[in-house]
Amino acid sequence: MRNKKINIFLGILVFVLVIWMLKGTFFQPGAGDLKAGFKEVAHYRNENNTGPVQYVFAVTVKDTIWSEMETYGNYKPHHKGGNTKVYYFLEGSAVPTDLTPGSVNFDTKFNGNCVGLYEKSAMGNISITKRPFK
Repeated sequence: MRNKKINIFLGILVFVLVIWMLKGTFFQPGAGDLKAGFKEVAHYRNENNTGPVQYVFAVTVKDTIWSEMETYGNYKPHHKGGNTKVYYFLEGSAVPTDLTPGSVNFDTKFNGNCVGLYEKSAMGNISITKRPFK
């Protein structure tokens, strides 16, 4: 009788733990939970894997909440030894749709519209620059 109660208790405990782990797995926070209204307009990733992996994103925002911009950038993919850049533009302004590799990632006519730049370097260092082209 005692073994039956222990087995029922352990079964319920295991069931609760499994449900708790599944909830944690499937309900992670993401970019959709942020309040600044992020919308990815364009992205670039170098096609070959012979050099460092480079990601470049152009994103529109409704509001310049810098802490959320950093969080959004942290959600973007990054490879060790590679570089990730996220350019932020205010919603309604002109935004580049074609991105390129290198140090200049889009046509310079869009420079005035860029309100922020998130960059994660090959060493994992993160920087946020307000108005990077002014």
